[in-house]
Amino acid sequence: MTKEEFYDVVSDLFVPLFTGSYLAGEIDSSSRDMEVALGKSNSILLKPSRNDSYRLVLKRGQPFKSHEVNLMKSILNELNYISALEITDKVYLNQLRNMAIEKALVESITDVGADTILGIIGALETWAARTYEGEAFEFGVLINLAASTEDKNELKYNRIMNNDFVSLFTDGDTSFIEFDIRGNMLGYVSLKNPKKVATISPIFYDKVARVCNDKRVGLVLTKRGELLVFYDRQLIFAKRNGNWCVYSHDEIIRLLQNNVSASAKQIRRSIYNTALDCSFSYHGACIAYLDRDKTRDALMHIDAADIISEEHFNIKRDLELEEAGKLYNLENSKGIIEKFNVPYQEFLIKHQFIKTMMLRRVISGRKLFELDRQFIEEMASVDGAIVIDYDGTIIAVGAIIKIEAGSKGGGRLAAAQTLAKYGTSIKVSQDGIMQGFTFDRKIRKVKEIFYVG
Repeated sequence: MTKEEFYDVVSDLFVPLFTGSYLAGEIDSSSRDMEVALGKSNSILLKPSRNDSYRLVLKRGQPFKSHEVNLMKSILNELNYISALEITDKVYLNQLRNMAIEKALVESITDVGADTILGIIGALETWAARTYEGEAFEFGVLINLAASTEDKNELKYNRIMNNDFVSLFTDGDTSFIEFDIRGNMLGYVSLKNPKKVATISPIFYDKVARVCNDKRVGLVLTKRGELLVFYDRQLIFAKRNGNWCVYSHDEIIRLLQNNVSASAKQIRRSIYNTALDCSFSYHGACIAYLDRDKTRDALMHIDAADIISEEHFNIKRDLELEEAGKLYNLENSKGIIEKFNVPYQEFLIKHQFIKTMMLRRVISGRKLFELDRQFIEEMASVDGAIVIDYDGTIIAVGAIIKIEAGSKGGGRLAAAQTLAKYGTSIKVSQDGIMQGFTFDRKIRKVKEIFYVG
């Protein structure tokens, strides 16, 4: 693999797979150095072969985990094998590279039963293009890495999953078919009430995440034809929109930054869970998390009718009255003063802001992380942005954001980029893609900090 080709591989395949990572240049190397090795300051050092005299530096804020290092090694091995074939057909080459990533993803989890997992993934991908009586369906499979049977009848996954009737026995939510590492069927598993344990997963797939410890791999085919892989009690990989992506949950939570309060990690975790839930409910969302010293500036972009915190309404009211005092148009100035120079409750009742009054009643002064997770997802799905202050206080829900002049893209993207100037924001599109933004003080611009899905 030439140096130019390797740069393309790292930029086009490795960087998108590992959330928050970026190519930070290259350093000299010798034949004693391995192809993939941990470097200093949360970096990975990569080169295509032992004999190459350089290594590319891949960096991010969070340390790379062992399974991610193993994944890079597996991908590189597969890509070197493909490169040796000297294929010139770009379409075929891309197909082989996608297959290489798929194989590497599985092998990064486990060597035991990897062929079985790959075979079942292939069977599920075939099902993704099929329907049963005109309907798409969900499909759930568990692979028990600790089980290996010598079944004389050999009721293997390929014999079972080729039949239409099997779609009636599993839903990818509470019902699953389980196989051993050889692909022999172990039985039917019901997940109606699994033991409660900490997971990192979309709320809709929390049950399967709970049972997928380090001895079980869970595979779910969704009605949209997406394939989800669960292991170590979390969603780790997913094939969405035709591409595989790696869910580096800890890295995204870290990228939300804001370490100013004792509960900051709880807040960041709750915000990330909300984005993840919206991503897999396909509702779309815009979520902003403000820095401590930026709340006042951010309120300039939020309509008072959407503010559900009395404390923040009072700040907004002062801003509006301050602006009214500067107006030369006395008629407009008088109207603004009349509108805002009233107590908060009177303001809501007088103008019949029903949504805000209802949300205040439901939220009842609680912080974001103190609310029911499903309710937060439903709240974030309301048209407009949900804005969270540094301490977890919900400032606004369904807020129509006054965007910056010259903003590009759709409404959610423009709102997310506008609010990112005052902290960190996440835009979730209706096809499930999550994008994170923040303001880079060095270059004085909003920049994308992650892209998943």
